Amino acid sequence: MEDHKIVQRNIALQREWYGEPLGDRVRRLVVAFDISQAFLAEVLGISAPMLSQVMSGRRAKIGNPVVLARMIMLERKILTPDVAAGNPAAMRAALEDVRDSRPTVGRDSFPVGAVSEDQSVLVALREIAEDEDLAEAADRLDEDFPAIADLLRKASKVT
Repeated sequence: MEDHKIVQRNIALQREWYGEPLGDRVRRLVVAFDISQAFLAEVLGISAPMLSQVMSGRRAKIGNPVVLARMIMLERKILTPDVAAGNPAAMRAALEDVRDSRPTVGRDSFPVGAVSEDQSVLVALREIAEDEDLAEAADRLDEDFPAIADLLRKASKVT
């Protein structure tokens, strides 16, 4: 199979498995925390070349579930008020917390669906925005950031 066909197939698999291409998720983290891709790899516990291959679609999946769990933890931390506001100390603390974490993952404890159960994130969103604003933000983000849009809808009481 030609290289570009393999990449396209892998990106399609990432959409199926993770909801969107991993490159998009990783780029959001790099931008949100204003860090290099290499530093993000260190925080997640994956080699920089492996992260690059996953981002570019040369590899379809992250083989280590702990690395994926850390990525999800970091995505959640973006939504905390101090990190969302760009507070450097809060951003540094969030990165250190994730890097030092030892998430336990298994069939029954894998945190992929846990965002909907994480009431603290929903409560934090409700404290900083009105329901209508959360719903409007979800609509605006829906096309480019569907996972974040879903979270905003869950935080909003508007249906």
